[in-house]
Amino acid sequence: MANDGISENIEEYLEVLYRNGSNKEQISTTTLSKELGIAPGSVTQMLKKLEKLNYVNYVPYNGASLTDEGMKIAQKITRKHRILEKFLIEVLNIKQENVHEQACKMEHTLSDEAERALCTMLHHPDLGPSDGLIPACDLEFSNCSQCFSVKDFDQVINRKFNLLSISELNSSTEGIVSFIRGNSELLDKISALGISVGSDIYYHDYHDDSGVFVISIGDKNIELSKDMANNIFIRV
Repeated sequence: MANDGISENIEEYLEVLYRNGSNKEQISTTTLSKELGIAPGSVTQMLKKLEKLNYVNYVPYNGASLTDEGMKIAQKITRKHRILEKFLIEVLNIKQENVHEQACKMEHTLSDEAERALCTMLHHPDLGPSDGLIPACDLEFSNCSQCFSVKDFDQVINRKFNLLSISELNSSTEGIVSFIRGNSELLDKISALGISVGSDIYYHDYHDDSGVFVISIGDKNIELSKDMANNIFIRV
């Protein structure tokens, strides 16, 4: 399994919660029931169990949201799933409509070492099939180039906090930039806007009509493309 002592069933619940509300949004029991294909009563029982394990905050008749610990596990399994889907399609040439179920079977047994190898092989991808965002890894890096230079991952520590990309945030959210992913061209564009690791940002909103995410650093408002917003991660 991907996480010692955590069942595949629990991981699946956390993954669905993350997919539907990554920024600790409360997800209704009805939504979870539809997503999982499980009766609402069974979902309620599982949410109570997950609350006791400190993976979710559960409010009867309203739904649940991920705790920090639940978010950590959900991001990890979601990352493995989407990297596996990308590998199955781009390397093994399996049709996209057939990869989801296969990735579900593989994600729970994929080791961290194998995940890192796949990530490197795929050039540190940011999006999986169907534009599903691949969460940042949980290693203490500020950018992917640092990962390229590492020979002994046993010497790399894990982050003590979770990260979310700007594109995953709720409106009116403050945070500190902790990781920026992308090739040199994208990194140069982000840097030219005055954004770097350690920057304090305030996320205003997404403008659907123009396709830009609006943030501010101090008194300066900045518009980000979706590609930029997907690859700038803040501490949550």
